[in-house]
Amino acid sequence: MATCLFCAITAGDEPAVTVYADDLLVAFLDIRPLFPGHVLVAPRRHVVTLPDLPAEQIGAYFGVVQRLSAAVRTGMDAQGTFVAINNVVSQSVPHLHTHVVPRTKGDGLKGFFWPRTKYATPDDAEKAAAAIREALG
Repeated sequence: MATCLFCAITAGDEPAVTVYADDLLVAFLDIRPLFPGHVLVAPRRHVVTLPDLPAEQIGAYFGVVQRLSAAVRTGMDAQGTFVAINNVVSQSVPHLHTHVVPRTKGDGLKGFFWPRTKYATPDDAEKAAAAIREALG
């Protein structure tokens, strides 16, 4: 896609600090990192959200995300990693990308995305689960 920043990065037309690349995807440092070593993993093919990723690419994609979650932890001397994908909402670039962020206890990242709530009743939880099961088919 001509106007997509991540398509330009994966094609080599825009600069990025690349940490991994293969025929299907590119992983590069986020230019606005939460912490040093914050990596974005993006498919070369323009795909907007995770549901749009072709099924035959899922294993390869998440295999690299898995490898990077270990490499970011080791390379940045972190205690762990935070791995996240936004689909549409909070997706600053409309091209699928997975964040791999180094984490260390006490790093200041608290309640990063989600205000936690509870289901009002067990029935409310079951209604939500039923709606999702129905959508799964």
